[in-house]
Amino acid sequence: MSAPQFPRIPLVRPLTPQPTQDGSFTFFSQEFGELFHSHHGAKQEAEQKFVNPTRLREQAHIHDVLYLLDVCYGLGYNSAAALDAIWEANPHCRIVLVGLELDRVIPKAAVHEDLLDCWSNDVQWRLADLAQEHQFEDTRLNAKLYLGDARSQIQELSDSGFQANAIFLDPFSPPTCPELWTVDFLEKLGDCLGPNGYLATYSCSAAVRSALQEIGLNIGSTHPVGRKSPGTVACWCDRPLPPLSLQEQEHLETRAAIPYRDPSLSDSRDLIQERRRQEQAESNLEPTSHWKKRWAAAN
Repeated sequence: MSAPQFPRIPLVRPLTPQPTQDGSFTFFSQEFGELFHSHHGAKQEAEQKFVNPTRLREQAHIHDVLYLLDVCYGLGYNSAAALDAIWEANPHCRIVLVGLELDRVIPKAAVHEDLLDCWSNDVQWRLADLAQEHQFEDTRLNAKLYLGDARSQIQELSDSGFQANAIFLDPFSPPTCPELWTVDFLEKLGDCLGPNGYLATYSCSAAVRSALQEIGLNIGSTHPVGRKSPGTVACWCDRPLPPLSLQEQEHLETRAAIPYRDPSLSDSRDLIQERRRQEQAESNLEPTSHWKKRWAAAN
């Protein structure tokens, strides 16, 4: 199939591309006060924090169809990197992609600013169409964007029986967007993870890792990308994962590891944060400050 001309998508508001150190660009979120990607390299982060840990190239050699769930689709970088990696490994692999995204403007803005041009033409025009129409289907890709609060969307997806070979968990940081890092949200996310699939996130937060463990997932540590902090990979199966260091293991025994909770999957950000603060105040776990001092001295 020949690629159509990329649509010039009208925007509701302007977004200024911000350069990152690997030459790719990202946006800055005024609401959350954070960049959408690491300033060390947006493209590099998508490939090394999400695609590689979920072993998509390896999975593409085994399966004729792969199912992907991209939580906080944003600019579409994680999905773009995944599609390119899969089709490089197996050009005939069909991909079923579900993206969860709150702000419909962001995917459109990435296309409007030509920010997907660091991936193949096959990927660019398909994701451009997805950004505009919120769904796309041809012989190689069946993709849909679910717009709105991911907490509502994940319940619908979980009820549908969707099972992903790979889940990309990429919200803004836990302190600024705790609602998408709670035990309750991650439990629904886990329902959508296939028995041999992998979940990857850039976060190494003890609260996030302990929440993943609480729902029954095995966790491992992924390589840092441009900074000291590693990411996290998780799975249901007993396949070996890159082990956590002793420092990371001890972090999970401090008050920092008390997870965020949102039993109704509808609580406000402030309430979720306050609930965790109260649980930390009542905890007998080691204060996180003691752990920091101990490891600062050791290093």
